[in-house]
Amino acid sequence: MQGTCHCGAVELDVTLSDGFATARRCDCSFCRRRGAIAVSAPLSGIRVVRGADKLTLYQWGARTAKHYFCSICGIYTHHQRRSNPQEFGVNVAILEGVNPRDLGEVPWADGVNHPADRGRLA
Repeated sequence: MQGTCHCGAVELDVTLSDGFATARRCDCSFCRRRGAIAVSAPLSGIRVVRGADKLTLYQWGARTAKHYFCSICGIYTHHQRRSNPQEFGVNVAILEGVNPRDLGEVPWADGVNHPADRGRLA
């Protein structure tokens, strides 16, 4: 599948792990503000076709997850997951021909109580 940010400066070639079966939202402090639905892709499943120099990296907290955005239009394209650093979460809304509304009810992941945070002091 092809994916682009809003302005078209970033273009990705995306191979999903299991189509849209992995679609989910997250309620961690960052994702609930971002509001995107993400689907899974292996690390080898994303190739930046255009605009690698336009991608901006955002990290916070444990700095395990790597969130990528277009530095021009600000659209979140994908992130390397904290829950599984061997895969990416891809913003469904960047995928060509896909309307997130067509996915119906999308489950929520409990990012507030993320497994990586268990045992950590507050």
